[in-house]
Amino acid sequence: MPYARGYYVYMLTNYNKTVLYCGVTNNLERRIVEHYVQRGNPRTFCGRYQTFYLVYYESSNYVNDAIAREKQIKKWSRRKKVELINSFNAQWKFLNHEVVGEWPPDFSLRSK
Repeated sequence: MPYARGYYVYMLTNYNKTVLYCGVTNNLERRIVEHYVQRGNPRTFCGRYQTFYLVYYESSNYVNDAIAREKQIKKWSRRKKVELINSFNAQWKFLNHEVVGEWPPDFSLRSK
């Protein structure tokens, strides 16, 4: 895995890159897969907008720092969020494969 243990603030987008979602987790791989599994679910923001493509993440050693950073980013304008993503991932490449490995996940190969 290209990322270290800890807590992560991450941003997801939809295929057309018109929606941004910011979240925090202690397991980035698992959380991205959870968003993917919920795609199409009208009860969740990410499900409703098909928002499961990772374009940004940062790590922190402390959960309180990660939560504070997520809250900070959520208050920002879209322009400022885009600037942050551009500084990390200028081409807005979907990073799911980099973090999860196989993308999209093939659930038929997982043990039951």
